[in-house]
Amino acid sequence: MQRKKILLTAGAVGIGSVAYMMLKNRKKNDDITVVTPFDTMRYLGRWYEIARLDFRHEKNLDNTTAHYSLNKDNSIKVVNQGWNYVKEEWEVAEGKAKPRKKNTGALKVSFWGPFYDEYNVVEITNDYQYALVFGKNTDYMWILSREKTMPEIVRQYFVLKAQSFGYDTDKLVWPHHD
Repeated sequence: MQRKKILLTAGAVGIGSVAYMMLKNRKKNDDITVVTPFDTMRYLGRWYEIARLDFRHEKNLDNTTAHYSLNKDNSIKVVNQGWNYVKEEWEVAEGKAKPRKKNTGALKVSFWGPFYDEYNVVEITNDYQYALVFGKNTDYMWILSREKTMPEIVRQYFVLKAQSFGYDTDKLVWPHHD
């Protein structure tokens, strides 16, 4: 009987610890470092979404892309699109982004009027061909490429970096591009 209580207590502590760590990891990533210096002009253009943590606005989407261009007010126009393979139709979302800190990959993006979310470019290759982007917490993450594919070594590096910040990369969605 005593052994059973000890095992139940240990199990409860273990489950509680795992739950705490999961909730803790979903908090804002204050310790991330964004790309600095960051060249906004080089970041403009089309990016293919290689992987993402799924959320309701991108659910069931393949052929997902993001296109960034400069607005007249120097904000960045954002056009995200993807093929909804369930509804069999294209979905498009238009928004805008602004730097949070000058010359860094710390941006804020909005698709809903005055409400902005964090968009953090945490890794980018020197040629601006591949990027790793974190959102405001560990629920949001994207791996982007200028082409529909990406070298395996870059993909693995981005996945490992995301894991080191508490991202559950087992839940990544790898959209098809055809």
